[in-house]
Amino acid sequence: MRGALSAWRLAVRAHQSLWGWWKMTRYVILGTGVAAIAAAESIRRVDATSPIAFISEDPHGYYSRPGLAYMLTGEVDEKQLFSYRPDDFKKLNAHFYRAEVTRILPGEKIIEATPNLRIPYDRLLVAVGAQAVRLKATGCQLAGVVKLDHMEDARSILAQAKHSRAAVVVGGGITALELAEGLSARHVKVHLLIRNERYWPNVLDEAESHIIETRLAEDGIQIHFQSELAEILGKNGKVAGVRLESGAQIRCDMVAYAIGVAPRIQLAKDSGIACERGVLTNEKMETNLPDIFAAGDIAQVFDPQTGRATIDSLWTPAREQGRIAGANMAGGVETYIKAVPFNVTRLGGLTTTIIGSVGTGRESDMVGIARGDSETWRQIPDAIITQSGFEVNRLRLMIGEKHILGAIVMGDQKLSSPLETIIREKVDILPIRARLLEKNAPLADILVHFWAGIAG
Repeated sequence: MRGALSAWRLAVRAHQSLWGWWKMTRYVILGTGVAAIAAAESIRRVDATSPIAFISEDPHGYYSRPGLAYMLTGEVDEKQLFSYRPDDFKKLNAHFYRAEVTRILPGEKIIEATPNLRIPYDRLLVAVGAQAVRLKATGCQLAGVVKLDHMEDARSILAQAKHSRAAVVVGGGITALELAEGLSARHVKVHLLIRNERYWPNVLDEAESHIIETRLAEDGIQIHFQSELAEILGKNGKVAGVRLESGAQIRCDMVAYAIGVAPRIQLAKDSGIACERGVLTNEKMETNLPDIFAAGDIAQVFDPQTGRATIDSLWTPAREQGRIAGANMAGGVETYIKAVPFNVTRLGGLTTTIIGSVGTGRESDMVGIARGDSETWRQIPDAIITQSGFEVNRLRLMIGEKHILGAIVMGDQKLSSPLETIIREKVDILPIRARLLEKNAPLADILVHFWAGIAG
């Protein structure tokens, strides 16, 4: 660590002697996620020589956290998730400190970190991301209780899965599903506890939930609906089973949980940086304190179009926020414009793209329509449920008076990119709106022809 700090000081001195101390900007970035890397790349586009320091307790540097799910299933190797390792930060002419930040001192413009580090900054980016909400059930300290938050978690899950026969997965969102599918792929019998009466009801409609649930069941995953964990049972310090609120018990030797994430705001809060659910920033990614910026999963960004400050917990917004923060740290004046949400994930082995507003709640100016199929775009959404073994395709549109407000595309993804553009650009769909709303309308065909007309 002393060697790294000495190198940092040498870089600063070299810059001072070459350009003069008044031209130097010391950039410090807390975190090594996608927002942090994007910020450094953005800085380097306009400032090739000023020193950049990354500080993170994660020893692995930058890697694809979304890719951890595919590492669990065995579809990708661990090494494929890395694009920046600690030694690779030299590509950005930057220094990497593996250290835990203990304090930000805005008045002195100093970062304190273990062990006994005091690192000065002129511009600071807080991009430490979010972390898994901890399970608080009795027995959560037992060996065999796991989460999927970072690389070491994934390694631990894979190691334990080799000797595990049955696992209980707690949670009803995407990460819980990734855990269930990953463990199932490792030949572990999986019980998935879902608090609600179906899977992900605040995003998916009943037919979509049913599709996912059916595919999970075909993979041998047993879903327990309207079930909540009461206690993790142990024997000799290890997981032996769980007891549900209903009183039922399930024998298992692993418990994996994904019950939400929370931005890591405590450090910022203790430093006087304004926070609500995340670190509050304006559209330039600036916090309330001078020369301190935030980006990524920790940032709660003000949106001038809506007057609200929101957190975008997706990879693409995090990268864009990091880019803008870096540009402005280096003297630019760029603004972050909240994009239409665009999330590509996999649910029950089925590629699913979620675009824009798709919640199942209905508003007076919004009409939801859906079509499903097995190998072609069928007219009866539920028909695909009985077509086990066929590729599943399903399309749901949320239609306003003049625009498509949101869409879910499951299976065949040919329409995902055109729909993202139609929704983002608020393309007027009045010429096809009536046809889209017709009973048994061939939605895909209508959209394909419409897109060909406006894109050609």
